[in-house]
This record gives sequence, structure tokens and C-alpha cells, in this order.
Amino acid sequence: MRVSTAKIFAGAVIAASAAGAEAAQQCDWPAYRLFVERVVQADGRVVDRSTEAQQTTSEGQSYAMFFALAANDRATFDRLLNWTRTNLSASQFDAANLRLPAWQWGKKPDGSFGVMDPNPASDSDLWIAYDLFQAGRLWKEPMYTKLAYALATQIVKQEIVDLPGLGPMLLPGPQGFRVGDVTRLNPSYLPLPVLRGLAHEMPDGPWTKLAQNAAKMIKVTSPRGYAPDWAAYQNGQFVVDPKNGDIGSYDAIRVYLWAGMTPMSDPLARPWLDALGGMRQSVAQTGFPPEKVSTISGAASGEGPLSYWGALAPYFKALNDERGLGLARTHLEALVAPPGAGREPVYYDRVLGLFGGGFVDGHYRFDENGRLAPNWRSAC
Repeated sequence: MRVSTAKIFAGAVIAASAAGAEAAQQCDWPAYRLFVERVVQADGRVVDRSTEAQQTTSEGQSYAMFFALAANDRATFDRLLNWTRTNLSASQFDAANLRLPAWQWGKKPDGSFGVMDPNPASDSDLWIAYDLFQAGRLWKEPMYTKLAYALATQIVKQEIVDLPGLGPMLLPGPQGFRVGDVTRLNPSYLPLPVLRGLAHEMPDGPWTKLAQNAAKMIKVTSPRGYAPDWAAYQNGQFVVDPKNGDIGSYDAIRVYLWAGMTPMSDPLARPWLDALGGMRQSVAQTGFPPEKVSTISGAASGEGPLSYWGALAPYFKALNDERGLGLARTHLEALVAPPGAGREPVYYDRVLGLFGGGFVDGHYRFDENGRLAPNWRSAC
């Protein structure tokens, strides 16, 4: 049977337009658009309106820069970077003159706005350095890459220490985390893909060893499969944090998120996930993640908010837990709900929801070297 060329051509056009529509749908990221609309000011400041001080953190700036890059939104990326430079680094954030960003900015007791705590937060510094390296590569802009090198160099100098019997470890910030022989640590500050990405860009740096030591910390400090918010290192071993105890809650929930986003080709991915089985068991038993859990006893309390579901979506996906992933996806629909449809997601809901939802919906992934692979490079 002969088919006319016109019919073949028409069929090809329909197939191409269908594929184009599918790609457009895949590349549209409504949760990101709403995040920029509702959380990012026109000047590039990420506002956490759930706090009395209407605070901005270096964390929020670093996460938003990542999302802007994953969404191919360079204008927003530059606004975020410029606001960070001006307000958190006192305009000293250039390759030749770099000051680590203050972690907290907002409304001070006297009513004025400015830096509330000048101590940097090392996780945000890592993320910003990573964002800049990836932006330099993806957008072919050497200025970002130079700035990334300068920032990563200062992180190594000011925020990474050599612990006896362990080697390099990330301090949560330059000041206040080493008292006597106790060094306080935050397991959620060490995302494996970010460390791999930095190692790829700076192979002579401490990043690979830091990743190995972070994996040791997760394994030792999560005896029942739950990560703690804080931990400590003393006399050659990881111990319970003397200040915050063994509780895992709003900080620790990110440990599951980073584990879920790590490619299975990474030799540390499976051991990292295997150390965190408690959260999966909790959700399987109760239908929700506990807000707080004792990492030593496993005793849990409360029900985790929307941000927890955002963090756990990639974790469930990595574990092939279809029920858990389905529950997470259902909760994440709140991120694109119109105003007035239930409780408005707050800052932390939106950022962890974007990380988790964006990952499981295919807006981005990480390759075996920790490099960001956004879908706009291929599908869009």
C-alpha cells in the first residue's frame, strides 16, 4: 500500500509538535516560577517571611542560585549573586578580594535592616562555590569560574580543619565550633554531589577525602538509621553533640535529600543510603516522617511539615519506594497551588520542595562527577 508523501510529512509534523509540547511541559517549572514570584525580591534577596526578622540567609541565596541555574534563568542568578555580594559580603566578593558571606541578614532590634550575624555558614559557601563553577561551565562564563575558585580557596583556608585520626572536615563556620577538644559538626552541610563537583573542578583540594569522612560521620552518628542535626568529634571519634544532643529534625532532613540525589554510580551512594534506613521505616509504619527523632533510641515525635516531603522525595526514589514517593508527590502539589488553597508554603517548604520535586520530576540531576545536568541542556 502506497502512502502519500503529504501524509508522511503531516504525520511527522504531528509527532514533532507532540514531542515539542511534551518537552515544553517538561521544561516548564511552575514551582520555580512561584518561588521567584513569592520568595525572591526584585533586587535578588530571598526573604524568609516565616521569621520575625524577615531574614535572609546565605543558605537561601545559595539555594536560589542553584535553582536559577537549573532553570536556565541567568537574570535571576545574577540578581541573587549581586545582592549577596553587596549585602552579605560588604561588596567584597570578587576573585581578587573575597570575603565569605555573613549567614544572617534581616531586621535588627533597632528596626534597621542589615547583617545580624557576620559568621559565615560553610554549607552555603560550598553551595555558592558549586553554583558558580557550574554556571561558568553551563553558561560559558569565565568570570563565574574565577569567582568560584576564589571562594573555594577561602573555604579551604577558613572552614576546613584537619581533625586528628580523621583528616579534613568541614566546620559549620569559621568561628565558634571548636571548644577545647570538642569540634561541633553538621552532617547536613556536606552534600555528596557538591563535594564531587568541587573535587572535579579542584582535584588538588580536600574534597574527595572530605566526602569519605562525611560518609564515616553519617554511618557512625546514625546508629538506628536516622541522621542527627548536629554531631561532634572528640578524642578521635564521632560523639553526640554536647549542645543539641542526638535529635534529628529540620537540619538533618537534608541528609536524606542529598543521599537521594547522589548518582548510584558513586561508590559512596549506596553506603550513605544504607545508613539512613530509619526514615523509610518510619514513613512505612505511620504514613508520615517524624518531625523529631532521637538518633540513639529511635524514639520519634511530631509530624514533619511539607519541607520534609520535599527532602524525602529523591530518597524514596533512590530506594525504589513507590509508596513513599507517591506520598511525597501528593504533598508537593501544594507548591503549585493557587493562593488561598490551604496553608501557604513557607520558605523552607519551598526550597526543599524545589530540590526534591525538581529532582524527581527530571528538571536536573547530577552526573558521576557531581556536575549539574539540567534538562534545559537536552530536552529544552
